[in-house]
Amino acid sequence: MPQKPNRKGAQQLFIAVYAIFALAASARALFQIATKFSEAPLAFSLSAVAAVVYILVSVSLIKGSTAWLKVLRATLIFELVGVVSVGILSFTDPAAFAHPSVWSGFGQGYGYLPLLLPIAGLVWLSRHRDATNS
Repeated sequence: MPQKPNRKGAQQLFIAVYAIFALAASARALFQIATKFSEAPLAFSLSAVAAVVYILVSVSLIKGSTAWLKVLRATLIFELVGVVSVGILSFTDPAAFAHPSVWSGFGQGYGYLPLLLPIAGLVWLSRHRDATNS
């Protein structure tokens, strides 16, 4: 009988990555807002939104209940829409992003991980949900 993939390992990896992103985005946003908010309020506010999203994803992954997995799905979709929207805006209206946010350039400053993470998370979530329903 074939073994199911170790979902717990993937979940732990997502928790670690999102927790690191939550810490990095929070620190970046707090510093930017405290020291130079007037220079790029949109970009710095979006960095704060990204930080909240990463915190919420981390908590949802840690909690892992059915209700929290629904929150996780909604948050990952919001994150993906946010990264794509901000990515497009940062190229079409570069003046609004004179200072980059976490999601500007599709997460270019973070190795495009902000774009790839919600996609990977949604794929994992669909497989995880299929495994728990079987």
